[in-house]
Amino acid sequence: MNATRYDILDVGRFFRINGNFLEAEPCGNGHINDTYAAVYDVNGSKVRYIHQRINTDIFKKPFELMNNVVRVTEHQRKKLNNSQYDDAERRALTLIPAIDGKYFHENSDGIWRTYKFIEGAQTREVVESAGQAFEVARMFGDFQRQLVDLPGRLAETIPDFHNTPKRFEALEKAIDADAVNRAANAQNEIEFAVRHKEMTNVLIDMQKKGLIQERVTHNDTKLNNVMLDIKTGDGVCIIDLDTVMPGLVLYDFGDMVRTATSFSEEDEKDLSKVWMQISVFEALARGYISSAGEFLTDIEKQYLPFSGKLITFETGIRFLTDFLSGDIYFRIHRPEHNLDRCRTQFKLVASIEEQEEQMNKIVSTASQTDGR
Repeated sequence: MNATRYDILDVGRFFRINGNFLEAEPCGNGHINDTYAAVYDVNGSKVRYIHQRINTDIFKKPFELMNNVVRVTEHQRKKLNNSQYDDAERRALTLIPAIDGKYFHENSDGIWRTYKFIEGAQTREVVESAGQAFEVARMFGDFQRQLVDLPGRLAETIPDFHNTPKRFEALEKAIDADAVNRAANAQNEIEFAVRHKEMTNVLIDMQKKGLIQERVTHNDTKLNNVMLDIKTGDGVCIIDLDTVMPGLVLYDFGDMVRTATSFSEEDEKDLSKVWMQISVFEALARGYISSAGEFLTDIEKQYLPFSGKLITFETGIRFLTDFLSGDIYFRIHRPEHNLDRCRTQFKLVASIEEQEEQMNKIVSTASQTDGR
């Protein structure tokens, strides 16, 4: 067995895997949960499974979280069983039950779950082409479409996850407190944030008025949460369902814009390298509308460009709040790391604003042609 932090052999014994454990090794680049790919001998064939330990410091409602995951994947499975896919089994995560019938096992190390390993697919960390951006957005739109008719309401595993007004209130408190005497070094960023305060309420106010509705959303729509077929590059499966909960679809699309359209690092110091690639935005818009267009309202489509600006701004004020508070939430690797991250996000906001008119035209055209 390869060196691991936990006894994966022991963990696997508590799940319904009909095979003999061979080896395990850490898997993926996630920074929250502990994930391992384990190999088992099943009737002479090597079969892989994912054993994952849930980080309960971040996810403080693990049982509600797992109930969400079970409900979502079972609903997806019902849809896929009625589809024309030849490989329907790998197009949604498959949970392996524990021997006691639950979908998790709790030991002294924490709470564990097991998935079937999705073979023949991989994730990417950065967008490599407009076609890839199209496919990623199409997959997230299809994921939302599959769950439009999910019965009942999912649990909120992280309350107010995308409540931008509350994020701004936290920033204002951090500015007033100036706990570590850093406000003087962030005056430009504070002024930028204050100038943009009014937009923080836009989507929530629209929701309160009934103009946009709550739906099931992924809430972590990064490129590396989409499995792509190794041979064809086509989207296969959406992964990392821990943040799937009630939300606004605009939050999901907005985070796609934030994470995919700028090719710079999130903490890039040279801000001349930070701008929104309009060609990537166009691919995202077309891909997303091609799959989500059938359930999106006209207002939701209209606010797709705005959503990218809002979520990028929200992320920026979170970094700024943490910088002013003494770096108590985000891990840093150098002095003023969170301030650099904030500046990168705010520069991207400015770039989006400069291209917003063109973005609106792209969405309008994509809506008329259903994204294709």
